[in-house]
Amino acid sequence: MKRMPFERPTEHYDERLIPIDEHICSLLKQRKDISNNNPGFPPLEDISKWAEKFDLYEDLLRSIFGVLKNDDYFRPQIEPTDFQRYLPVSKSVEKEKCMYSVTFIRQYANASVVSFNVDWEEDNDEDRFHRHSFWNLWLGEEYDCRVTGGGGTEGHINYNFIVSPPLPDDVSGLDFIFREYQTPFNGKPSGLEVVMRLD
Repeated sequence: MKRMPFERPTEHYDERLIPIDEHICSLLKQRKDISNNNPGFPPLEDISKWAEKFDLYEDLLRSIFGVLKNDDYFRPQIEPTDFQRYLPVSKSVEKEKCMYSVTFIRQYANASVVSFNVDWEEDNDEDRFHRHSFWNLWLGEEYDCRVTGGGGTEGHINYNFIVSPPLPDDVSGLDFIFREYQTPFNGKPSGLEVVMRLD
């Protein structure tokens, strides 16, 4: 999903804040380094104490730490340009009463787009996929994989993932690992993992 262009919300800025804001940026970098970019989320009791100690709103602090937990989401995103070709894949895995498939990959000059489908038979089973899930794609450290949205109808959902750098035209031997989460930003894994080894 494309981000909206950012516009400065106001022209006003109290320049006496420059050294403080620069120090905040320095502390954010230090926090990122110490946590190896995996900070988690502070206990709510600590947030309550800090809110009282520094005369801040708890909701503000929860919001700030929530954004810091999802720092990775704010990396610059590649937008696919210059469509090259379709790569037929036609790979599927049946698991837990669902069919998971990747039928093709769109190749662009600067990225690839993997289309991931989930299909199931409607049968009053309230356990699976009568809710929206969140998925991520893992192809290895060398690839950045971002979901760009999803949608569907009863019995079918499709998700698109932008992969950069682009995948090779010969994708045989690659493992596509799809992991399901209950909340966005890879929060609360459901434990469901779908692995497709491409022939």
